[in-house]
Amino acid sequence: MIKTQLIEDIIQKIDLMVPEDLKTMRQDFHQNLKAILTASLQKANLVTREEFEVQKNVLAKTRAKLDALEKQLRELEK
Repeated sequence: MIKTQLIEDIIQKIDLMVPEDLKTMRQDFHQNLKAILTASLQKANLVTREEFEVQKNVLAKTRAKLDALEKQLRELEK
């Protein structure tokens, strides 16, 4: 799940690029952009770096256990 703070940070960076004469529409722009960004990122089914690292660690442990079991099986087959 994408963190709300990340979306806010992106919107703030884009907001800084809005020309001064359009700043009066800032609130509408902010709300619309937030809705579009949130929907787009959810559709992309992205994960945070933390979630990725957790899954990477689980996979590494599983791989190590599988390797150990394969080694044990080879020893038993001898």
